[in-house]
Amino acid sequence: MEFTAKQIAQFVQGRVEGDENATVNTFTKIEGGKPGALSFLSNPKYTHYLYDTKSSIVLVNEDLQLEKPVSATLIRVANAYESVAKLLQLYESMKPKKKGIDSLAFISPTAKVADDVYVGAFAYIGDGVEIGAGTQIYPHTVICDGAKVGNNCLLYPNVTVYHECRLGNNVTIHSGSVIGADGFGFAPGADGYSKIPQIGIVIIEDDVEIGANTCVDRSTLGATIVRKGVKLDNLVQIAHNTDIGENTVMSAQVGVAGSTKVGQWCMFGGQVGIAGHITVGDRVQVGAQGGVPSKVKDGEVLIGTPTMEPRSFFRSIAVFKRLPEMAKELDALRKELDELKNKK
Repeated sequence: MEFTAKQIAQFVQGRVEGDENATVNTFTKIEGGKPGALSFLSNPKYTHYLYDTKSSIVLVNEDLQLEKPVSATLIRVANAYESVAKLLQLYESMKPKKKGIDSLAFISPTAKVADDVYVGAFAYIGDGVEIGAGTQIYPHTVICDGAKVGNNCLLYPNVTVYHECRLGNNVTIHSGSVIGADGFGFAPGADGYSKIPQIGIVIIEDDVEIGANTCVDRSTLGATIVRKGVKLDNLVQIAHNTDIGENTVMSAQVGVAGSTKVGQWCMFGGQVGIAGHITVGDRVQVGAQGGVPSKVKDGEVLIGTPTMEPRSFFRSIAVFKRLPEMAKELDALRKELDELKNKK
């Protein structure tokens, strides 16, 4: 389908600068622009590409100051990145959804599968499972006994949802992820470690997206909860009995230990580690590879291991780099001091 600059501007509430009848039928990066494509510019580092791009239309921020003429039609918006996200969502929603149950899928006679559902080949739907309307379950995905999946969910190939777990509406889970495996619970004894049965469940609320090969473990008792709007990247580990607050986002390889409560709208960079049995407040930000050992107050911005506020961290790093030199100076001072003592 083709869209004009005028139509796009109306959808994103933007302002056309150039030919409002310019048309596009695809998306591309601004540095790889081509005729008939829509690009966007939000990072100032890429501004120089704007003047040579072959893209027909480019979304830019309203406050962008041009240094020279551009050939592309511009659509000025309050936030170019947010606007292109809306357009990509619209584009994705227009793709036809798979429907129907493949003859090679297994669905238990006691399962309840709503209308408009897709179940791919070799998928397994266990006893007492409930699948909501419009949900898509791709090949080799397993939904174990008693689990419930809401409406308009998307479970890509090789996802596993263990018994009794609950998924809300509009949940997306990417390939290889496991929802509801046992939490890491073992009691040390004289003869080794005795397993503590994990008899709780996992609850995934509405509008959650979980990346590939991510694990959310079931609780020992009660529920591990991932609340509405949470976005988890690939290779994230959510341990048993944790509670992840609404709209929190976690980059790749974040690990949250057991029985930790994370607040709303938090942001964790890649490889952040969060200790167990602590509380992390709302709107907390932790930089990549940060280690969080104890309670964090609302709104704190932290970096490093153990975490500290950024200014202190960078001052500490500056000192750390000088430690070899400082050690030599200290040894020299000790030697001088010993010589002075010996003269007495």
